[in-house]
Amino acid sequence: MALTPLYLKINQVWRIFATGFCFSVFGFGGLILSFVLIPIIARLTSEPTVREYRVQALIQRSFHLFCRLMKHTGAIDYKITGAERLQQDRHCLIVANHPSLIDYVLIASQLEQCDCLVKSAIWRNPFMKHIVRAAGYIPNEAPDDVISICDQRFDQGNVLLVFPEGTRTTPGVESKLQRGAAQIAIRTRRDLRVVHISVSPSFLTKEKMWYQVPKIKPFFHIEIKGKIDVEPFIAQTNSPTLAARKLNRYLAEAIFPKMNNDE
Repeated sequence: MALTPLYLKINQVWRIFATGFCFSVFGFGGLILSFVLIPIIARLTSEPTVREYRVQALIQRSFHLFCRLMKHTGAIDYKITGAERLQQDRHCLIVANHPSLIDYVLIASQLEQCDCLVKSAIWRNPFMKHIVRAAGYIPNEAPDDVISICDQRFDQGNVLLVFPEGTRTTPGVESKLQRGAAQIAIRTRRDLRVVHISVSPSFLTKEKMWYQVPKIKPFFHIEIKGKIDVEPFIAQTNSPTLAARKLNRYLAEAIFPKMNNDE
């Protein structure tokens, strides 16, 4: 049955309210985590690594509830294909494209343990700094320190989620990857799990405000793809920089398959 213009308009207006409600819940939930639940975990858990894992598990459950809330209120719809691959991964990077504001939330909602590189601005944010510090997230500052910390986390069996673009992409504009993820993978000799996210129509992009919802409900498809083995890239050259550059080119083709197939 064809949808009438009136129905589409009413649905669009509802999704504005639904999106605003969901993000209000998200903000309130962040306060509860920061000032209630995380302090309780800190008081009950003396061992730092165990404490970080418990906080990350709490974040995963909170993100899962938030994603379900967005779906059940009709703000968005989404499908995750191959989530079991993510849940089985250890000692590796998870790399994904970054078309929307909630990409990290959607992926991390499937991972009970997930490290993340965090911009220095978030470490100074009065609401977020308590969460990122308690979760043991990694400050994205001095490159050598970042690689050393990542190597230690991988040795523990951890996974690290990275968006190689560094920021949300602009629809219709060709994306370029920064080399940070490739550098970490080469210098720690860890494989990369590729995730491709598609959003139709585009929503929660860098250029638009949250209330600028499209005429039809956005659908997010998160596809968990195969792994990239870094050893062949390391074996090709004695230069880690050159190996990272080659890996980065290969990674771009893996993360943006449709874009590259269209060229």
